[in-house]
Amino acid sequence: MNLHFFKYQGTGNDFILADNRKNEYSSLTTEQIHKLCDRRFGIGADGLMLLNEKTGFDFEMKYYNANGKEGSMCGNGGRCMTKFAYHLGIHREVYRFLASDGVHEAEIDTDGIVSLKMKDVKDIKRFHNDFILDTGSPHYIKMVTNVMDVDVFKKGSEIRHSKEFEEEGINVNFVEQMREADKITVRTYERGVEDETYSCGTGVTAAALVCYHNENGFNDVEVKTLGGLLSVEFDRTDENKYENIWLCGPAEKVYEGTIQLK
Repeated sequence: MNLHFFKYQGTGNDFILADNRKNEYSSLTTEQIHKLCDRRFGIGADGLMLLNEKTGFDFEMKYYNANGKEGSMCGNGGRCMTKFAYHLGIHREVYRFLASDGVHEAEIDTDGIVSLKMKDVKDIKRFHNDFILDTGSPHYIKMVTNVMDVDVFKKGSEIRHSKEFEEEGINVNFVEQMREADKITVRTYERGVEDETYSCGTGVTAAALVCYHNENGFNDVEVKTLGGLLSVEFDRTDENKYENIWLCGPAEKVYEGTIQLK
């Protein structure tokens, strides 16, 4: 079987995408997906996504981690999938699609920036001096100074594979608060990839919520990642309650091609 694929990236978080509205690729195996995502023996990507038909929605987003296993919500993936849908001829002022954590909305502005509405967050838990929350995927937030000096692979792997998180897995984010209250820098170790990625949408969102600058009302946090800039807008309505969360940033097609699956 041949796979006609499209490569997209959102601030360096890169994905293999395929149009599966005719169910051509529904039988992809874990091994095949893992090999496709391999950066030496395959196309290379942080994950693979299928765009499926779904009654009542513009599309369904099916996401797989680089290890080939079905994953939880991917924020940058959702933004790339929305741009992919647009390039396939699905044009909407507001997109409405189904993902693993439920219904999402998305918009594309005239500059090509994709804004994705994330699920509400009702609880941020403390873990020692750090934070744990779920923004569609589980995230561990550790505040640090000089984040660019952190050994993200080593320290992220230690936390992700610790006895508290080994079974379910968790993404680990190292976050530096900049001098400006509304600016942070984030580096992320992602489960499923088992390495640092250039950007993580749900991780950026989680970090921005932890680093709110207004106790109540509207917040707009600018986030620097290895792959570029994102912003997270949200309303903080009460202690540990966050609504109207939007992840905003670029999403671009890199190339397309066909590969034979074995």
